[in-house]
Amino acid sequence: MRSPDVAWVTWGSYPVWRQVERVVRQDEEVANEAAEAANGIRKECEAELNLALPLLEEATAALNTIKQDDIVFIKAMKNPPQGVKLVMEAVCVLLGEKPDRVPDPQGTGKMVEEYWSENLLNFDKENISQKAIQTIRSKYRDNQEFKPEKIMVASKAAESLCKWVLAMERYEEVDRKVAPKREALQRADQQYQGLMGELRKKQEALRGVQEELAGLQAELDTVKKEKLELEQTVELCSIKKDRAEQLLAALGGEKTRWTDNAHHLAQVYIYLTGDMLLAAGVIAYLGAFTPEYRTEQTIRWQQECRQKGVPCSGEFLLASVLGDPLTIRDWTLNGLPTDPFSIDNGVIISNTTRWPLLIDPQGQANKWIRNMEKDNSLQVVKLSDPDFIRTLENCIQFGQPVLLENVGEELDPILEPLLLKQTFKQSGSTCIKLGDATIEYSAEFRMYLTTKLSNPNYVPEVSVKVTLVNFALTAAGLEDQLLALVVAHEKPELEEERVTLMLQTAQNKKNLKELEDRILSTLSSSQGSILEDETAINILSDANRLVKETQEKQTIAEETEKKINATRLGYRPVAVTASILFFTLRDLAALDPMYQFSLNWFVNLFSNSIDNSEKANELTDRLSSLRNHFTLSLYHNVCTGLFEKDKLVFSFLVCVNLQRSENKIVDSEWLFLLTGGVALATDPIPNPAPEWLPETTWVQIQWLACLPSLKVLADKFPQHVEEWRSVFESDTPQKETIPCEGQMELSRLQLLCVLRCLRPDKVVAAVQDYVADLLGKAYIEPPPFDLARTYTDSNCCLPLIFLLTPGADPTNLLLKFSEDQGMGGERLQSVSLGQGQGPVARKLIEEGVRIGTWVLLQNCHLAKSFMPDLEKVIN
Repeated sequence: MRSPDVAWVTWGSYPVWRQVERVVRQDEEVANEAAEAANGIRKECEAELNLALPLLEEATAALNTIKQDDIVFIKAMKNPPQGVKLVMEAVCVLLGEKPDRVPDPQGTGKMVEEYWSENLLNFDKENISQKAIQTIRSKYRDNQEFKPEKIMVASKAAESLCKWVLAMERYEEVDRKVAPKREALQRADQQYQGLMGELRKKQEALRGVQEELAGLQAELDTVKKEKLELEQTVELCSIKKDRAEQLLAALGGEKTRWTDNAHHLAQVYIYLTGDMLLAAGVIAYLGAFTPEYRTEQTIRWQQECRQKGVPCSGEFLLASVLGDPLTIRDWTLNGLPTDPFSIDNGVIISNTTRWPLLIDPQGQANKWIRNMEKDNSLQVVKLSDPDFIRTLENCIQFGQPVLLENVGEELDPILEPLLLKQTFKQSGSTCIKLGDATIEYSAEFRMYLTTKLSNPNYVPEVSVKVTLVNFALTAAGLEDQLLALVVAHEKPELEEERVTLMLQTAQNKKNLKELEDRILSTLSSSQGSILEDETAINILSDANRLVKETQEKQTIAEETEKKINATRLGYRPVAVTASILFFTLRDLAALDPMYQFSLNWFVNLFSNSIDNSEKANELTDRLSSLRNHFTLSLYHNVCTGLFEKDKLVFSFLVCVNLQRSENKIVDSEWLFLLTGGVALATDPIPNPAPEWLPETTWVQIQWLACLPSLKVLADKFPQHVEEWRSVFESDTPQKETIPCEGQMELSRLQLLCVLRCLRPDKVVAAVQDYVADLLGKAYIEPPPFDLARTYTDSNCCLPLIFLLTPGADPTNLLLKFSEDQGMGGERLQSVSLGQGQGPVARKLIEEGVRIGTWVLLQNCHLAKSFMPDLEKVIN
């Protein structure tokens, strides 16, 4: 066997503990083989012994059945049977006694009684003498009288003893065969025990080595763990480095923009208090006013804030403070004019807590709201609608927006709870009482009110319930609309591309905003170091990639938009002229409230002029042709609806306003012409020529001194009395040379100012010359009424309305014109309105719309109650 002593050395590359383990394993195999051999011998012995053991057990059981009475019975036998004698002799033989010791039954019984308790039960069956066994086999075993079944007849106890004797004989035979095997088993067991002893020593040695190995293995595992941790740390650092580079690449380019935004937001934060105060003031108080007044009042509020120490921005812009660029872009795409005033109106509407009442004479707000709320199932109603209340209740309950049109200066009292938002809780729901009905109030409900009145006078009780917003059209907004219209006609592909770019730009900015929000959300929600968040890095990388792509698209779109705008600007002079003319029309309302002109009508007329004016290859020639054609067309159409006394005034206003747009008129001179001068603070100069110059005229001439450009002329008047007298007494003073000092030459407007003071009776003639020279004689010769031209300027949605003076009747003219147009006879239906004729008129209009005929409504002034219904039919 190998020595169990080992040392921690290395044989080549094979550790000693591996050698020891191999030896121990071999010894274990040898021990196992020895154990298996011993077990095999043991099993053979046990198998053979098992054959005799039942007999032995049966003999022992038989002995146990012998009772004292049985022994007494045998002892009492005087002449026992032969079988009993044989049994007693055999027992004596096994016990080592001579058979001749059994002289009589009493002696036998006595011997059995003596040996019963001492020998039989504790008989040493392992050491039976061979002599006794030979005697039993030769004399008793094969003896026919020595059979238990025969002996049983004589004695039960003898039978049991017989069985015991036979069992002892059989056991001795088996034991003699098993004895060598038992010895071999003993040797095998000794060998096995020896092997196991050596094996235990080697196992102890191996256990020591293994314990030492376990310690070294634990140390190795610790080192491996540290190594793994270091490798993971290195890998993580490498990953962080890559992610940091990725993050720098993703967000590094945005550093400047985000830094600028941060600085801007920091500055905005400083001025936030004052800006919010000013914004609240604008929303609460300035919505109903004009742009000029809003600007003036805002500047005054800014000065008050600075005096009170409230920080506010240097230049306050409501759209910058409360407006969202993306939302504003959506508004403009939905029809909101792009001028700052209209955008501020949109901001006011979106931030007010009261329902907005929009002063909308041109219908701009109405159009915008319809487009903006179209996808939200907007309901458009009027106070005159029969189902107005039912529609309003449905909108309140289901959260649909509602547009209440054509509101007058008084509101229906039923709207008061809604305007004041007098909601209450009932059964867990928010409700409101409208009239006698209590309905559920949806938080999504919105209401807009519009009026076509250009200057309504709302009492304070109404003003405090709504937010008044002045949506009157501005020059900048109208210019942009007219420019889009003319470009759409002249360069349709250019305008289409511009609209496409607007939509693309809006989408790009929306995408940029969403990506910025996504980046900020990712940065704020990331836990721990962001470099360990692979998902966040991927999101930021993807977001940055999309940002760059979107910015590139936006840059291309902006460059293209600049080129498009550069081309569009070439047509701006026409839009500016048209805008001036529209606001000139609006000013006519000061002459007579009847002079109201629709923006839709104006735009339609402008569109017709674009199509009908003379074409030209050169842009300047085209613009001149379009401007002249539209101005003359507008003059003819407007003159059709003006009183004779106002036609020259309109021509003069058109001329002056066009001159003012070119900065060729001084506002102070224009104001002097309209209102006259003011008395001078100094002492008046005596009249230099009282014999021909009226005192009132001399006073007005002195008032000319309030104009810087005419002060010298007024001061030098006494020095040129005779020259002024010739002008004063001339039949055509407007054509005379005005006495002036040096090289001074009066402009046409200055000449009108002088004539206003010297010869006011000739101002009209001078105005005619002024208009004729600047615009042409066509503008001082009003055209006669031309029904054909008027018909051309109208359409199916723009009816012709005849305002008649007493005695005038255009019916015959209309009948003749209808014949010329192929609409005579039954294709022209007429009805004279009066009591009960409203339904008849409605039926005729519906029939005319269906089959394409004309309808003439006469005496409309006799059916005022039908006019609202007529308006609904036309709209």
